[in-house]
Amino acid sequence: MNRRAFLATSAALIQPLLNKSAFAQTPELSAKRHRVAVLGHTGHGNYGHGLDSVWRLIPQTEVVAVADPDAAGRAAAKAKLGHVADYADYTVLLREVQPDIVAVCPRHVHEHHAMIVAAIAAGARGIYIEKPFVRTPAEADDVRRLCREKGVKLAVAHRNRYHPSLPVLADLLAGGTFGSPLEIRARGKEDQRGGGLDLWVLGSHVLNLGTYLAGAPLACSAAIFEQGRPATDADIHEGDEGLGPLLGDEIHARFEMERGLPLFFDSKKNAGARTAGFGLQLLCSGGIIDLRIDTEPLIQWLAGNPFKPTTDLRQWTPITSAGLGKPEPLKSIGEFVAKHVGPVLDLLHAMETGGEPLCGPDAAGETVEMIHGVFTSYKRGGARVAFPLESRLHGLA
Repeated sequence: MNRRAFLATSAALIQPLLNKSAFAQTPELSAKRHRVAVLGHTGHGNYGHGLDSVWRLIPQTEVVAVADPDAAGRAAAKAKLGHVADYADYTVLLREVQPDIVAVCPRHVHEHHAMIVAAIAAGARGIYIEKPFVRTPAEADDVRRLCREKGVKLAVAHRNRYHPSLPVLADLLAGGTFGSPLEIRARGKEDQRGGGLDLWVLGSHVLNLGTYLAGAPLACSAAIFEQGRPATDADIHEGDEGLGPLLGDEIHARFEMERGLPLFFDSKKNAGARTAGFGLQLLCSGGIIDLRIDTEPLIQWLAGNPFKPTTDLRQWTPITSAGLGKPEPLKSIGEFVAKHVGPVLDLLHAMETGGEPLCGPDAAGETVEMIHGVFTSYKRGGARVAFPLESRLHGLA
């Protein structure tokens, strides 16, 4: 069974579980139960957006231990996860427990690489990790190498990448339903984090979806501003959430992409609204395709050339897992994506078949490289920089 059929089938079969009734075993997965260790860090990214709790929704997994250097946070996590074994030091946990799967949960990124390396060294066969993936292209390179050498399957929690409506959109685009694709416009949340922090924390989601639509990034050019003026090296500061050097409260970037579409990413501090932003739009000759992160429906279509003014009333039409304008048949599709059920099922599928997760270290590494492409272009005065980047270090180093 191919990947898109697996996701559609798994989403349908997981429905009873999410309604807290009987669960039908997915035919693609064996009955084997995998032992899971949860790594968190209270006060430094905590346990991410549900990466600690998804395992209780999956019959093939069982959380056996949790690590957190914060005593109070560790006690709360232990109670939440069912009074499992607990450790202050995740390296001790990994050495003693030797879990099958490791959940790297902190939202802060500075510990991600070390946690992944330690999990692989301890013999973990699967890793599920919160985004952002890692801090630099060099760290991404190292993780890719280790995963290949040790046969480890790693998935990154860009959960919208697993949405069952995306293959439907891909088929409609290939069939010419929307006319000629012209460009992609992406924005972060543009709240108080607008600019460099938004690029990392929220922009990573939309850039990751951008590569699904447009293919691999080929080059980037970017401009970064601080309080309305061009940013300078004097504005570089240590970023929040363990990101390392950070710059700018306003960013405008243009990416050249593999399939010929330009992808634009923009973020400006406090320019966003709760009802807009944080998503991307694919502009086509026949209309606009809108992907709104973490919403249902994820994808909507507005017919009509976006560059031609009209007095006609136009209405957005959803694109669901059933097709354009059709009701969504998967009643718990929001939970399937938002609670990480789909990504974890895909990770288990990859572990059992030897395939790659939909958002593994290659796809997530592309996103990290795009972010550093923005900073590298800034350091070169806004010049076009090609991928892969020559320097694998931090773009602001």
